[in-house]
Amino acid sequence: MAVISPAREALYTQLTEAQQERFTQLMEQADTAGPHDYAPLMGHIADLVGLPTGEIRLCGCSCTCPVIFDADDEDAHVIEWTGGYNLGRVQCPTCADRHPETA
Repeated sequence: MAVISPAREALYTQLTEAQQERFTQLMEQADTAGPHDYAPLMGHIADLVGLPTGEIRLCGCSCTCPVIFDADDEDAHVIEWTGGYNLGRVQCPTCADRHPETA
């Protein structure tokens, strides 16, 4: 029996309009969530986009990449730290490799 690896990325553009709206709402809530609410929100977001639970982010680079990924990926690149919020700007591994940015 073949073992299927969990998805490592999802594409925002492949979500339905309703899923995109829900993703945006949940990410906004996660950005200001307290410690007890943050992890469950990340879990809901991961379920919504079909990724394992993690530090879910939409690629934050200027090329407007549609990749949703786990920001804890060793090849992800932090563009800007949180600045008082939970979610900093992070590039997906592909963008970080092709054109790493700084704030």
